[in-house]
Amino acid sequence: MKNPSSRREFFQSILGSAAAASLAERVIAQTQDSPSGIPTRVLGRTRERVSIICLGGWHIAVAKDKNEATRIMHAAIDEGINFFDNAWDYHDGRAEQWMGDALASGGKRNKIFLMTKNCERDYAGSMKCLEDSLRRLRTDHLDLWQFHEMVYDSDPDWVFEKGGLKAALEARKAGKVRYIGFTGHKDPRIHLKMLGKDHPWDTAQMPINVMDAHYRSFQKEVVPVCLQKSVGVIGMKSLGGDSPRGRIPTATSVTAQECIRYALSLPITSLVVGIQSMEDLKQDVGIARGFKPMPDAEKTKLLARVREEAGDGRHELFKSTQKFDGVHHRKQHNFAV
Repeated sequence: MKNPSSRREFFQSILGSAAAASLAERVIAQTQDSPSGIPTRVLGRTRERVSIICLGGWHIAVAKDKNEATRIMHAAIDEGINFFDNAWDYHDGRAEQWMGDALASGGKRNKIFLMTKNCERDYAGSMKCLEDSLRRLRTDHLDLWQFHEMVYDSDPDWVFEKGGLKAALEARKAGKVRYIGFTGHKDPRIHLKMLGKDHPWDTAQMPINVMDAHYRSFQKEVVPVCLQKSVGVIGMKSLGGDSPRGRIPTATSVTAQECIRYALSLPITSLVVGIQSMEDLKQDVGIARGFKPMPDAEKTKLLARVREEAGDGRHELFKSTQKFDGVHHRKQHNFAV
């Protein structure tokens, strides 16, 4: 990759076209400061403005205990994080329950954009997921409901053929869901299959990290399509998962700060971050408040630095193995747990 002389040239080198580069610049240009100091961006066609970091539901449920998790979530809202992530299957429902209890006091539910995920593909199962999530989260509606873990090639077809999308559309019409999206961590092909279906998705959640540019790349293959279709991009796994501190910072020379700053310098709306302690919250809030897009030369140098070890998936085990595939989804496809 030649050294780009402008942000547009860098985006064109990553996203593959001048048109995609122009759309990417538009996403970055939407970044605005907020009274809290944490910047916000617009979430695709929804026009909702959310913080550039999103509190991850899986990690908050492994805080020291429920009281500590509640303290972290309340502090996150006070610090200006207005986007909360969760999923029906995280820790067998504990993540949603803890979050719902934390948001039930002091009108805190109304201060955040709340997202959780549907783990079913069929109509009846999806409706049960929805009612379970609403009950646990102690709310009458979800701001965003995403089909979780599109990680097997048949998943996109199942969502349409088995009635999952029908359930989501009915839930939206009933006012129980505002926006509909999907997630996945395995292969860009599966995301592209979802994006090619006859439905205008509001969001797509995907791995965004420095290694991804060189292996089954969501940032190169999926993000340009999302930009073209006005689908809000939510990033995740910026540290590579695999440990509380992240595989990439612990197994390579790339720091956590570099990982997060690189991801936020791409045309994503928000990045889901794992916060398990007040120390984690302080670190992520500090990165968000001090965020300035990584200079193009620095991004190019960083990608060149990791290229050799990134190309075989060793630092993105959620793509190259079944290690990160959820138990519920393995059972759906009759894989061993």
